[in-house]
Amino acid sequence: MAVYGLSRLWGWAVFSTVGAQQGPGPWGDGALGYLDFLNTWDADWYRRIFSDGYPSALPVDNLGTVVENQWAFYPVYPLLVRGIVGLTGTGWAATAATVSLLAGFGAALVLYRLFCTTPAMRTPRTAGGVSRPGLWAVAVFAFNPVAPVLQTPYAESLSLLFLSAAILCVVRDRPVWAAVFVVAQALTRPTGVALAAALGIWWLWRSVRDVRAGRRPWYRCLDRWLVVALVACAAALAWPAIAWAVTGEPGAYTETEAAWRGSRVVVPVVPWFHEATVLFGPVAGLVVPVVLVAGVVLMLRSAPVRRALPFFVRVWIAAYGIYLLCVLNPQTSTFRLLLPWAPLAAGLVRVSDSRAYRVLLVVTGAVLQFVWVGWLWHWKQLPGGGDYPP
Repeated sequence: MAVYGLSRLWGWAVFSTVGAQQGPGPWGDGALGYLDFLNTWDADWYRRIFSDGYPSALPVDNLGTVVENQWAFYPVYPLLVRGIVGLTGTGWAATAATVSLLAGFGAALVLYRLFCTTPAMRTPRTAGGVSRPGLWAVAVFAFNPVAPVLQTPYAESLSLLFLSAAILCVVRDRPVWAAVFVVAQALTRPTGVALAAALGIWWLWRSVRDVRAGRRPWYRCLDRWLVVALVACAAALAWPAIAWAVTGEPGAYTETEAAWRGSRVVVPVVPWFHEATVLFGPVAGLVVPVVLVAGVVLMLRSAPVRRALPFFVRVWIAAYGIYLLCVLNPQTSTFRLLLPWAPLAAGLVRVSDSRAYRVLLVVTGAVLQFVWVGWLWHWKQLPGGGDYPP
């Protein structure tokens, strides 16, 4: 908690410094204070949900195409803040930032417990009994380049808390609590499909392993974890179904998501090659996505990652990577969308036992926070209008 608290003080310094340099933009005419600077970008969409809820009819442009609207954002975070404000009488800005801050502390604690589930991460320990590798992994996570978003009115910290808790419950064989956290996470951020896929793959793997080893007959594989995987599938489909029920449009959620990329439909995989071609040219653009996929595969098969992370965590990382490959239009928000890969901090720490190496990881991440906030959170209009989103 002390390590994570220091990281949030550093995040406050980063936001305060960059916010003081903010010029005229959509959220003010000049420099912004800490809370005002936090409540920009998608935080403004969550504020709209907090105040007005979700539209009963999808907003469209003159051509009948769905435009950006609240249905792209999941309900648990803004409605939780609304409930707290209703009890305390406080306002949106401070309450939402506080909820994110506290959820981030919870996520750090759960991640520490998750990091310490493997022998390689449990020892050696400090005089107080704290795992040194686990503590370093928390520091690498807490000071990573996009960690400042964990104290903003975004759903990232709350989603990471639910996700980490669900993963820890799987690793510790607690299916009932796993189901609870899976449902909560699926209604907080759009990562439910990836988590359902990871649970299904993990259930199938352990069932085949047990049957082949003779530990149980095939019919006993229809167990509680299959139920959890099915619950995860239902939870992943719940929000699109709710959007359909409220608006009367079957594609309400997917069309809203497509609006953020200026199209009518979400096309899988192709945007990665398109963006790579724009950035690197027609030849390298066809190679870069393949290299990225190969790099992730090699990373998951590397000795440090295999020693540091339980099998299910590696399955989750692979499933989420495939999910991003299928649904993401890669752009500047991609850095933030990699936060669910937070368990990889343990793998980074296990690359070397050198204190200098681990300090370098933390310091590099802390410095890059200024780069991320200064480049993406700080709003400055592009020649064609708008700005790159964080």
